[in-house]
Amino acid sequence: MIKAAEAMVKCLENEGIKVVFGYPGAAICPFYDALTHSDIRHILVRREDNAGHAASGYARITGRPAVCIATSGPGAMNLMTAIATAYADSIPLVCITGQVSTDQIGCDVFQEVDTTGTAEPFVKYSYLIKNAADLPRIFKEAFYIAGSGRNGPVLIDVPFDVQQTMIEFDYPETVELRTYKPTLKGNGLQIKKVCDALNESERPLICAGGGVIAAKAEKELVAFAEKANIPVVSTMMGLGIFPSEHPLCMGMLGMHGVKTANEAVSKCDTMILIGARVGDRAVRSPAFLAKTTKIIHIDVDPAEIGKNIPVNIPLVGDCGYILNELTEGIKPSAHKEWLAELAEIKNNVPVEDETEGYVNPKMFIRKLSAKLPENTICSADVGQNQIWTCNNFRFKGGRFLTSGGMGTMGYSVPAAIGAKLASPDSEVVAICGDGSFQMEMMELATIVQEKIPVKIIIMRNNRLGMVRELQTNAYNDNQTAVHIADGNPDFVMLARSYGISAERVSTMSEAEEAIMHLCNSKEAYLLECNVWRNETTL
Repeated sequence: MIKAAEAMVKCLENEGIKVVFGYPGAAICPFYDALTHSDIRHILVRREDNAGHAASGYARITGRPAVCIATSGPGAMNLMTAIATAYADSIPLVCITGQVSTDQIGCDVFQEVDTTGTAEPFVKYSYLIKNAADLPRIFKEAFYIAGSGRNGPVLIDVPFDVQQTMIEFDYPETVELRTYKPTLKGNGLQIKKVCDALNESERPLICAGGGVIAAKAEKELVAFAEKANIPVVSTMMGLGIFPSEHPLCMGMLGMHGVKTANEAVSKCDTMILIGARVGDRAVRSPAFLAKTTKIIHIDVDPAEIGKNIPVNIPLVGDCGYILNELTEGIKPSAHKEWLAELAEIKNNVPVEDETEGYVNPKMFIRKLSAKLPENTICSADVGQNQIWTCNNFRFKGGRFLTSGGMGTMGYSVPAAIGAKLASPDSEVVAICGDGSFQMEMMELATIVQEKIPVKIIIMRNNRLGMVRELQTNAYNDNQTAVHIADGNPDFVMLARSYGISAERVSTMSEAEEAIMHLCNSKEAYLLECNVWRNETTL
């Protein structure tokens, strides 16, 4: 017999968990006490939502569910933003929260909140454990649900008294859920229809989303595209699947995408969507596109197919399985005229001018990515910095992390922390704005305490840049609540106060030297770039 809190730890050990991210409180203390007797490494963040974002970065690099922890009440509520962020981008998390004792639930006692009810819209599944004996089964199910089918977060809410109950511990070897059986292998007839449609197409196009990465099917996608000689655009979550310099790579599509990708979408006659939901930022008028283009949609989640765009050929299944089948069934094609047309657009890039006294963020990111190793993990925040990174960072085999579906500011630094712990030998760089950094700068303490050598770049324009640009373009330049210069700290001094090396640059010539300092540093490093206040995303 052992305490349920000890059983919780043993469940994590049985799942191969090496690192967890969290912030303790009274309602989760029995679990934290048991955790001290395990080899599992606990990373203490400075806000609970950052535990979720760090776990997200860890999960996205390992490809397996990661664990974040919070206490009841405000701790669980702070974690909700990270849970919703993971749900929007299909990231596998197991989120453990403490809860008040079972006899106090519903009594409005100290730090009580309906955690499972609050999280219900943005979790794959949630559990409120009232019978401690169910705990091993529930943990086994939670990890299975989070990491199978369309990945996502699963919440386990554990009351204080349940954690202290003595139970017999027997961890299940298998999971059998009658109502949850994800489809992996695609229907053979539908696969043949897809191959026939692509073989007949003169201007085919692949749109790759984050589902390809979740399925670990990057190599399968490249093999399929190369055999069929089909150009590839990606959603924001699909960036990095194709090396940026690959001749078939046309960049990111959508509202903030590049001209080549958007021209390819508007001119193709057949578009095959793979692991992408086709949100409003990717395709503004999906119904109009469907009138002129044959749409093929592949996704492991049948609910996603046809949700945002009418589909001619639906195909449910895991991208990896299906891409292998498609590669076998597709005929090698030339598509010379189609590829030549897109190559001409891709190569016709206007020369950008430098702004005196400021760093050009687009030029900076291109120069930065050129100097970084091929396996670099780049984490971008939300705002102008995100779009500059998406369209200018040259991916050469590393990974790109960002909050796509939810657009959560304050994501990049904690996600970079998680990514670095998941892949210690990779260079990990977080790119953020001066607005978003102030939603996460408390995690400098985590970086120092845990000795995590991530690199942070702040694009400082003294504005909430994306909103400022929106107000300029759509609201007659009526700039409201976007000026942050008077409240901005000295970021270099702030970093140094934590013992982190830092510098500030205001010209491209200074930036080139600073990039070398950043790349050569073996420890955490912060680089602040002064950017013109009216710099635009495109």
